[in-house]
Amino acid sequence: MLIKRMLYLMWWFVKVKFFHKQIPLQSVIFISDKCNLQCRHCSVYNLEHPNVKTFDQIREELQYCYDLGSRFVDFEGGEPFIWSDNGKTINDLIRMAKEEIGFFSCTVTTNAQLHFDTIADSVWVSLDGIGEYHEKIRGNGTFSLLEQNVASSNHKALSANMAINTLNHEAVAQTIEYVKRNPHFKSISLNFHTPFQGTEYLALDKATRIQIIDLIIDYKRRGYPIMNSISALKKMKHLDFKKQCWVTNFIFSDGTKAMQCIGDQQGVCDECGFCMAAEMNSVFNFCPDTILAGLSLRV
Repeated sequence: MLIKRMLYLMWWFVKVKFFHKQIPLQSVIFISDKCNLQCRHCSVYNLEHPNVKTFDQIREELQYCYDLGSRFVDFEGGEPFIWSDNGKTINDLIRMAKEEIGFFSCTVTTNAQLHFDTIADSVWVSLDGIGEYHEKIRGNGTFSLLEQNVASSNHKALSANMAINTLNHEAVAQTIEYVKRNPHFKSISLNFHTPFQGTEYLALDKATRIQIIDLIIDYKRRGYPIMNSISALKKMKHLDFKKQCWVTNFIFSDGTKAMQCIGDQQGVCDECGFCMAAEMNSVFNFCPDTILAGLSLRV
């Protein structure tokens, strides 16, 4: 399996780098926009009439992504662990993706407000700060519940994902240190809020963003378990790099397909906060630290 994965990654890289093919490597499938929270930075959840996909619909979407060339899939919501269809759960989707269709690995992104027992290869826990900082965004009691469910999950590849914004930017250092101390977390990935429509007030000004990136780089150099590479973090200071966001394709909860994130549709790519954009640019420019970080994540 490892050899097969490595060979595919090398052949994919040759095709996209030297033959200029735009082939996605990862897919993000929103299986529902039903959620158990109303986070202040979120523009996805739909409380009144949530979309909830069927098992068969998700099978078709997975096959579509695989046929495009994608080999890694991230199931998102809403809250993915709420999803069910005639007794099937997220674990049934993961088995189908890997055993029936052929994806190399599956990731689930969760707010950790429910106990989760999953066979996903990795789990991203949305952690937007410690204590009150997290709860400013996600609501009272959400942090303690997150801690309980993270501690009881026993998942071996559990990582935190922080979206840095005007409400929690003062807690970045504290959150990085918390993840290092917490035996249940493997690492933390740090991103910045992208000013999607209706959430513009949460985006940091450029000077504050640069200051925080320097802070993150300092922690990274001191050996803290930060997934972001230093090469990519430096690119995120000014965002003056070529975007190759077609590396990830998206299928939203209403079934709409997009070959890159919604930021392109809303015209906010010049204010992008998704650090993966810089990571991919660094890979295409042969930055060793980024390549090693990518291999540790995918291989």
